[in-house]
Amino acid sequence: MNIVKSKIPLSVWAIGFASMLLNISTILVFGVIALYLQKILGAATGFIVMLEGFFEAMAFIMKLLSGLISDYFRRPKKIMTIGFSMVSISRILFALFATVPSVIVARLFDRLGNGVQSTPRDALIGDLSPDGTKGACFGLRNTMATAGSFIGGILGLILMYVSDQNIEQVFMYASIPAICGLVLLVIFVKDPHEKEVTTDKKPIRHPLHIKDLKRLGKPYWMLMIVALIFMTSRIGESMLVLHATHSFGMDPSFAHGILILYNFTNSIFSYPVGLLSDKLGRYGFLALSFIILILADVFLGFSSSLPLMLVGVGLWGIQIGMSQDMFLCIIADQVPEDLRGTGIGFYYLINSVGLLLAGFIGGALAYRFDQFVTFMGSGAIAFFALIVLVILRPAIDVKKST
Repeated sequence: MNIVKSKIPLSVWAIGFASMLLNISTILVFGVIALYLQKILGAATGFIVMLEGFFEAMAFIMKLLSGLISDYFRRPKKIMTIGFSMVSISRILFALFATVPSVIVARLFDRLGNGVQSTPRDALIGDLSPDGTKGACFGLRNTMATAGSFIGGILGLILMYVSDQNIEQVFMYASIPAICGLVLLVIFVKDPHEKEVTTDKKPIRHPLHIKDLKRLGKPYWMLMIVALIFMTSRIGESMLVLHATHSFGMDPSFAHGILILYNFTNSIFSYPVGLLSDKLGRYGFLALSFIILILADVFLGFSSSLPLMLVGVGLWGIQIGMSQDMFLCIIADQVPEDLRGTGIGFYYLINSVGLLLAGFIGGALAYRFDQFVTFMGSGAIAFFALIVLVILRPAIDVKKST
């Protein structure tokens, strides 16, 4: 274990810690923003839902654009720094201005900043990872980021209690880890492309061409078919909370506990799975994550008690970490180095399409039937994704594109 750790560059550790701090800040805000808009500022529920959908769409679009921009300028760290700065500014805006327009602007800065930093971050990890350690590096980053979500959930409960539910105070506290993450990123993360210049000492630029989509390679696009189908099986995590409260009578005040549980299992499994995938291969673990999602749906759908249902929640967290890491590792393994940001950006865009489809399908099944049918539908789609992965693997698992 110590040998493997020594191979992980300091910059990857720094990105991991920065991601953890950013997620602590994000969860502190996410846990109370809807409550703030509705109870403090008087915004209607429908308005809040519409805003959140718009903000998430903007975040996914920025994940694609930031990947393209990162590849063009060959400076992923600078793009990440801009994203972290936007998130940090949003926290201060949340705390200082208690009006609907200002909170909307702050929330937009928050989601855009998150989208801006995500893709260059993953591309940079791919660039920084020594041969044979990509799984460990991506797993480490995800473990630390998800640990941040876990810690943020607990801190959110504590801060709301000690501040006597003073949401503006919670927002101000949320700015601290975001700013610390920004400082950590600036000081300790080294961009391997920072000193790259042309023969006449000018910064290298990678002009964007439509032919780059072809250069990503057939294996990449086959993998994206699998990703789209699999993401369509991922009904929103809010369904887990609703299932626990409506079907098993869980006190709504413990809703954060559902988020804490699946973030915890996500965190503890991501690094070891990534490490093992460097030795044993990615595809077996990707397929295993599909199987775990199917098992999670079985526990969620068939459980007769809250403890059994919580087993399903824990499995849900495991599959999130495993599948995300394996998809990113395979992309980093396969696509040309100068198109990593583009490849990861399109992956995030396809994720958003899959999640939108999942929301529509899951919502329709829950409305027309019940939550049992919703989970069974999720499991059926995940099983179909597994079959497609097995069929397409020979077309995906080929020599790296050039």
